[in-house]
Amino acid sequence: MVVRVHPPQPGRLFGQKKTESISVCPQISFNVKELADPLKKEKILKLIATLGPVGYSPVAPGTAGTAIAAILCYILAPSEMTVALILPLTFIIGVIASSKTEQLLNEKDSSHIVIDEVGGYMVSILFLPSEVKVLLLAFLLFRFFDILKPFPIRSIERQLSGGLGVMVDDIIAGVYANLILRLLLFYKLIQV
Repeated sequence: MVVRVHPPQPGRLFGQKKTESISVCPQISFNVKELADPLKKEKILKLIATLGPVGYSPVAPGTAGTAIAAILCYILAPSEMTVALILPLTFIIGVIASSKTEQLLNEKDSSHIVIDEVGGYMVSILFLPSEVKVLLLAFLLFRFFDILKPFPIRSIERQLSGGLGVMVDDIIAGVYANLILRLLLFYKLIQV
């Protein structure tokens, strides 16, 4: 038996007609030429970094970003493994998007950038039960540590630049929140 593989004709993929748009579902489609445009890439990265309009909340955009993350975790109820798999992607994409958005806004660690809150909140609930009490306490503890910035968060934030600095301080705040939640659960100070 001989199997012959023919390369697709230019402009065709798997026998389909040449297309300039990709449709993910009826509501979401992307124009390939627009995605290739550097200005569109910048807009997409800024959209990711700010979570669209969330980063432009007139009151406490960081809290709004964390609230979106908490609400999504409550609604979607991701497994511990799902959070563990999504977290590194959020971190990498967050570093890239935050770096570009800082340049676009000409502002270091702009309050409009809230993807870092999503990553930090995910760390705060990592490998913990996804119960309402835990999600709410994670929200409060994460915001507390993110705003207070206890040692070494503030010094690390100053030493790192760009998107890495934006993301890492929130990741550490998430670690602090996660550790406090573990202690509360271990000593049965909260029941789940």
